[in-house]
Amino acid sequence: MLKRKEFILGAAVGLTFAAAATAGGVISWPGAHAAPAAQASGQLVPSAGAAGLAFAPPQGAPLSFADIFQQVAPAVVQIDVKTRVQRPTGTIQIPGFGAVPIPGAPRGGGSGEGEDDNSTTALGAGSGFLISADGFIVTNNHVVENAEEIKVKLSDGRELTARLIGRDPLTDLAVIKVEGSTFPFVSFEDKAEPRVGDWVIAVGNPFGLGGTATAGIVSAKARDIGGNENPYTDFIQIDAAINRGNSGGPTFDIYGRVIGVNTAIFSPTGGSVGIGFAIPAGIAKETTDRLMRGEKIERGYLGVTIGNLTNEYRESLGLPEGTKGAYITDVTAGAPGDQGGLQAGDVVVSLNGRAIEGSNELTRAVGAVKPGETLRLELLREGRRQTITVRAGSRPANLGAAEAEAGDEAAPDAPAAVAGEKVEGLTVAPITAALRSRYDLADSVRGVVVTAVEARSEAGRLRFQPGMVIVQANGRNVTTVRELRDAVEAARTARRPGVLLLVRTSGGNAPIVLPFAKSE
Repeated sequence: MLKRKEFILGAAVGLTFAAAATAGGVISWPGAHAAPAAQASGQLVPSAGAAGLAFAPPQGAPLSFADIFQQVAPAVVQIDVKTRVQRPTGTIQIPGFGAVPIPGAPRGGGSGEGEDDNSTTALGAGSGFLISADGFIVTNNHVVENAEEIKVKLSDGRELTARLIGRDPLTDLAVIKVEGSTFPFVSFEDKAEPRVGDWVIAVGNPFGLGGTATAGIVSAKARDIGGNENPYTDFIQIDAAINRGNSGGPTFDIYGRVIGVNTAIFSPTGGSVGIGFAIPAGIAKETTDRLMRGEKIERGYLGVTIGNLTNEYRESLGLPEGTKGAYITDVTAGAPGDQGGLQAGDVVVSLNGRAIEGSNELTRAVGAVKPGETLRLELLREGRRQTITVRAGSRPANLGAAEAEAGDEAAPDAPAAVAGEKVEGLTVAPITAALRSRYDLADSVRGVVVTAVEARSEAGRLRFQPGMVIVQANGRNVTTVRELRDAVEAARTARRPGVLLLVRTSGGNAPIVLPFAKSE
């Protein structure tokens, strides 16, 4: 998970480099010249560079970034915030050891009725940049979220109080404002997109060191860094060093245009390892323009849980090679998708005539429409293509938190196995009133319930548990053991590697390909 407040994405990245050998030849790099020296065949001797320079820059590289920095630096600001946080009780702070428990002291983070306020002031810092002469400043949402006081330090040393204009957690963008006029400002470049390999400059406030500039290139585009926190953003990946405190600062191209808003890093250490992520200017400009106008950011909503149609799922469903789409694993009762007739197991292949290649594309396409607009979805259901029309709703503000809580639910204790029939290592039975009560299944859940799992079977390897409910097999609803057996046999007859099951778990529906056991 991306740790926004600490500006760290904890992960370990291993890189392997392959060396290419050349023998007795001459290597020529763009913008530099080399030739074999007479005293050693094959030795490369670089030239002194053009016009007597000790090092000639590669073709296309600027001699220096100094002119660009001087032009844009006055628009970059340092942001300091104060927030209130709960102080853990029953501990004492000891330098070098952190919070140490006090023996016998009560534990807990909140204050009960009649107790003193246990909150304390926390300080945070980030970066931002002026986007208009009258004091509008763009930054990250996570920099100013829950801030009680916002101070902005300009490049000329002035310190001003700022107020929050608006924020959008789902793109991690926010707009604040300082009073005044004729501020230096910069502009988004949302027309000419940067290419992989283009030079970039990041300016910000890492570790409180305001006015820090670093340079690098665009390493990749359209990066999905996962999580519910940023479902609508394809990030630009850059290798210019960004660290804690760079959050909300700008990424410039070599013309001084803002091409991104620095937001996150990928690091096993907490410091820069050359993998940073910036919100593209196109997304940032559209969102911040609306926030500056005082608009509320609303997005279209279907109310479905989706995943990618992997090759494994596609083969199990018997769909043609090359079929792409978003696989619906669950539909929220009463949501627009449910009212429009969408079902778990549907594969959405297009939306309003636009091809859908995966779940992210569907999420962003739905989010781009206004609530109330009509969505025409072309989908595959039980192998047949059909079209469904749905009126988009408005995405709930706390949807990400609710999904995270649902995913964190613990699985119920597995009771003793009951009678049932064995299918591919699973003992399954129709859902009776007794089984519904035993496994705490909601009245709306339909399917066949797993009552036992063979430990050495493929189902055991996939960690099936008693209490899970098989809702579908190969895209068809199943409510009896016979229907499940028929789906399994149909997949075997079609020589598929396994059967795609839609399984109800404590965290919601999950698609699972159950491979067929190999015959001895």
